[in-house]
Amino acid sequence: MTQYMLSVHHGDEVPLSDEEMQQSFKDTEALNSQMEESGVWVFAGGLHAPSTATVVRVKDGAVVTTDGPYAETKEQLGGFWVIEAADLDAAIDWAAKATAACRLPVEVRPFQEEPGA
Repeated sequence: MTQYMLSVHHGDEVPLSDEEMQQSFKDTEALNSQMEESGVWVFAGGLHAPSTATVVRVKDGAVVTTDGPYAETKEQLGGFWVIEAADLDAAIDWAAKATAACRLPVEVRPFQEEPGA
């Protein structure tokens, strides 16, 4: 089985009303339970706003930190699931359920296989 990251992307403003957001939380929790029961769940997490990010670099041997997200883009990573699925089609099926639950776009990407695995 391959591990896939299902990542949720959105801008600074999530285009949901408070009521829609609360229902999204409930639907996402139900999806999490469904993933756990089916055995595909590895782990998941939601992230704070991109404005809370700290970028760490090493420049000329010194550690340099800057506030804010690394990528200068309109959309940022807001949360994710890591699942194990038989193939890309199965991962896409879970992503379809995820995007319906959280009401935001979900990107599907496989993890690289470890050498010798």
